Amino acid sequence: MLALWASVCMPMANAQETKAEQPKGKAIIRIFTNLHTGFGQDRDDRGFELNRSYLGYQYDLGKGLQLKAVMDVGKSSAVDDLQRIAFIKNAQVSWKTGKLTLHGGMISTIQFKVQEDFWGYRYMMMSFQDYYKWGSSADLGISAAYKLTDWLTAEAIVVNGEGYKKVQKNDGLQYGLGATIQPLKGLTVRLYGSLNEGADETKEDISNVATMIGYKGKSFSVAAEYNWLGNSGNVKDADMYGYSVYGTVKMNKNLEAFARYDLLTSKDDWNEAKDESTILAGMQFKLGKYVKLAPNFRMYMPKKEGADNRYMAYISCFFGI
Repeated sequence: MLALWASVCMPMANAQETKAEQPKGKAIIRIFTNLHTGFGQDRDDRGFELNRSYLGYQYDLGKGLQLKAVMDVGKSSAVDDLQRIAFIKNAQVSWKTGKLTLHGGMISTIQFKVQEDFWGYRYMMMSFQDYYKWGSSADLGISAAYKLTDWLTAEAIVVNGEGYKKVQKNDGLQYGLGATIQPLKGLTVRLYGSLNEGADETKEDISNVATMIGYKGKSFSVAAEYNWLGNSGNVKDADMYGYSVYGTVKMNKNLEAFARYDLLTSKDDWNEAKDESTILAGMQFKLGKYVKLAPNFRMYMPKKEGADNRYMAYISCFFGI
């Protein structure tokens, strides 16, 4: 009788195990676009814009292994704005076992990923450090994340430090450590610090600190960031500081209102020509599962004396899976 039970059950167990380990994949398609217009001195800045397109594929091999490849098609300051350039955004292999996750290759960085996900409107406006080019969202290197407890995850990363568009132009590496703390339901605290080595003795190391505290409830979210960049551009004492505060109120499952305030400033006003504060506010409409529309208004307030404020209206759009 026991032998008969084993002969029936063992093939079923093996079949379930085989099914669980079957490789599977999914396409990655994300398109960011908008219709915008300026007011006053910027009234001629209007039209449709294709900000960015992500095209790729993610493949789970089983046993914790995953492959991911993504192309980023967007604008570049190196060519005319009418053209687009394709970059390899991700070309990585990942392995997850227990509480440990490892990534290698052209990987997503950890500098502002938590902040970006909490903000939730990347297609409309990047998170603070990404928007002001304090770092790159992807780079060539390795990273590790370990879930120490249910409320604490620690991360470490070593990359070239020049982003996915340059890959490796100068010598030196960037080292980063991060921690995500979630002591209470809905509450997230993020701490990150990094050192980006100067290419030679004439260039200073760049230091970066990114912190965030945020809370998400059933119908609202609110968060605040403090950011610091030391020796920007590898120049001694070219320090910069930044604050970002943002929140969302959900009206229903398809409609939400959002607002954000950013402040960028520099040590001894060395970057006064570009220092500014920004206000963004609008509404997001979800049109089904794959489409989002967000009418929004933006006001840019330069710190430089005599510089005029700028006003822009957008209808930002997201299409993707």
